Amino acid sequence: MPSQLPDKLYFKIGEVSKLAKVAPHVLRYWESEFSTIKPKRAGSKQRLYRRKDVELILTIKNLLHNQGYTIAGAKKLISEADDLDSIKIEEEKTKVHYDRLVAIKDELLEIRNLLDGDK
Repeated sequence: MPSQLPDKLYFKIGEVSKLAKVAPHVLRYWESEFSTIKPKRAGSKQRLYRRKDVELILTIKNLLHNQGYTIAGAKKLISEADDLDSIKIEEEKTKVHYDRLVAIKDELLEIRNLLDGDK
């Protein structure tokens, strides 16, 4: 997740789309699924996302695309979390566990290769 968002109060849907690297229709769908995403509307009906909305969108994208959560799972995690920082901590824990599992898998494959070499 990019830690450096432009220093702005509001972001248009096209800007958020580029930052999150998802299509605008995906953002509109996530708005309907996640009640915590509430962009304001300009007089021209343009969606204006606040910084916290953009951070939440980036977190949702990470949960869905990188962590493998379903929409329902991401909703549950977000609703149970006190704030985005607690979700980031959970993401970091998941990453550590994943890295450990990959290391264990690599070691087991190495042991298997050693044992196959003895035959």
